[in-house]
Amino acid sequence: MDMTVLSQLQTRYNDLTSELAAVTDNTQRIVLQKELARLLRIIDAHKDLNRLETVISETKDQLKRSLEDPEMAELFKVELHDLELKKLEKERAIEDLMIPSDEHDERSVFIEIRAGAGGQEAALFAADLLRMYTNYALKKGWRTTVVDESFTDLGGIRDVTLHVQGEGAYGHLKFEAGVHRVQRVPKTETAGRVHTSTATVAVLPEAEEVDVSVNPSDLRIDVFRASGAGGQHVNTTDSAVRITHIPTGVVVSCQDERSQHKNKAKALKVLQSRLLAFEKERHASEIGKQRKDQVGRGMRAEKARTYNFPQNRVTDHNADITLKKLDYVIEGDLDEIIEALRALDREERRKLALK
Repeated sequence: MDMTVLSQLQTRYNDLTSELAAVTDNTQRIVLQKELARLLRIIDAHKDLNRLETVISETKDQLKRSLEDPEMAELFKVELHDLELKKLEKERAIEDLMIPSDEHDERSVFIEIRAGAGGQEAALFAADLLRMYTNYALKKGWRTTVVDESFTDLGGIRDVTLHVQGEGAYGHLKFEAGVHRVQRVPKTETAGRVHTSTATVAVLPEAEEVDVSVNPSDLRIDVFRASGAGGQHVNTTDSAVRITHIPTGVVVSCQDERSQHKNKAKALKVLQSRLLAFEKERHASEIGKQRKDQVGRGMRAEKARTYNFPQNRVTDHNADITLKKLDYVIEGDLDEIIEALRALDREERRKLALK
């Protein structure tokens, strides 16, 4: 490992530490703290790599001295092979750390799911997606809360906002955005024919106060009585809250808490996250990298992933991966698909960094 690189990183870290001590602006302080944390991870990884290279060098010397003892030589060869693999993994990890990543990757996330084309079946599929993401989050040790939801008569979901709280939630789930298409025999189908329906998924990083400034005079706040599935469990007080951001027309509702104050706080959090996502898209447009809308129009031809129940098959069209275990995936076993999407993202970022 080139010690010059480590020395340069350490110098940069020391300079930023000195700069941080003199900063009074809270926004700038947060930016510097995040950069210092990133640099420290890179420095520690380089130190680990240097220690590993020292062990490899020592093992090579031991191998040379043991050539007259075949058994010992074989043991050292095996150990050397394992060490070389660890070195390769560490080098790849450092390369990933050096590549600029989305600054929001470590944040919590809001997932918005809406029934698309397909009527009642689309709403039932939206409920399946809610369960899938909830189970995946729980497996990751993240906390989930349904902020707002609207049901159909058959127990499906017209739309729902799921709050997933946990470090790295957005970095794992951001690729879920788009139209999800299901192919199966609906519960309402009497002839046993396979139908195609869709649900749309939008993924928003949780906003922090320094990200988005919301002027209270730009908000219209309405209160109403909350209700659960099928109109049951109606509250006797106006605890549910609906907030409209007048300049953009963004509307957010929250009714999961019995307290109007708590619902208002949660709704404001969702509103900030939607406005942050709006700002991200606007910035991408300004620098010539405008992406398509996350959810398109919800039509059958616009798909990020297809869930084929008759063949127990799920295909992610972004990662170009097909798995014959839809029964596990729909219950939250998303690791294989999400890791493929994350690997694709790393490769794209690597290419951009090399340009």
